Amino acid sequence: MIVLNLICGNSHGFEGWFASNEEYLRQSACRLVSCPYCADMAISKLPTAPHVRKTGAVTAKLATAVDELIRNSENVGENFSEEARKIHYKEVPARSILGVASTEEVRSLLDEGISLIPLPNYFRKDMN
Repeated sequence: MIVLNLICGNSHGFEGWFASNEEYLRQSACRLVSCPYCADMAISKLPTAPHVRKTGAVTAKLATAVDELIRNSENVGENFSEEARKIHYKEVPARSILGVASTEEVRSLLDEGISLIPLPNYFRKDMN
């Protein structure tokens, strides 16, 4: 099964599910594919990114990279936002930090142009 991003002649975008690309081409040639919004049959495929399978190796590499990031960072806990601002505004020497921040605090930091990488709780096992 493949999922294709399609567009009709009236610029309505939608997804189409087909057994294969060949099946899409067959159905399209037989004028069996139409826009679900306006029933237009002038359908084109949009560029589609390839599907990448999540494998154990990829997950393991990601976990290793995050573990290394955590090991090489200073845990500032609840003071994360304050310390991130101090580093950003060069009030203290630059260093890698990790800690806890609310969604609102993260948005505020990003609005100020402060780069950060939120980590899901899954990766925070070493922070306790």
